[in-house]
Amino acid sequence: MILFKPQDGPQAGQSVPHVHIHILPRKAGDFERNDDIYEAIDDKEKQLKEKLDLDKERKDRSLEEMTQEADEYRKLL
Repeated sequence: MILFKPQDGPQAGQSVPHVHIHILPRKAGDFERNDDIYEAIDDKEKQLKEKLDLDKERKDRSLEEMTQEADEYRKLL
């Protein structure tokens, strides 16, 4: 079973205006009550203490690299 958990809007806990989906693989009996997964997710999120600095590993791309990437995307569209 796969659970799709959309967060759409501030009322759903969305902090940045966009739509994304959490995909959570599930199996029979993984939680005694099916909805207990939401509490487990909340508990795990509270344990996340490390702030990720994505810019630390980010490498600026040249105009040529971005042009090549755009060309590859165009082939797919």
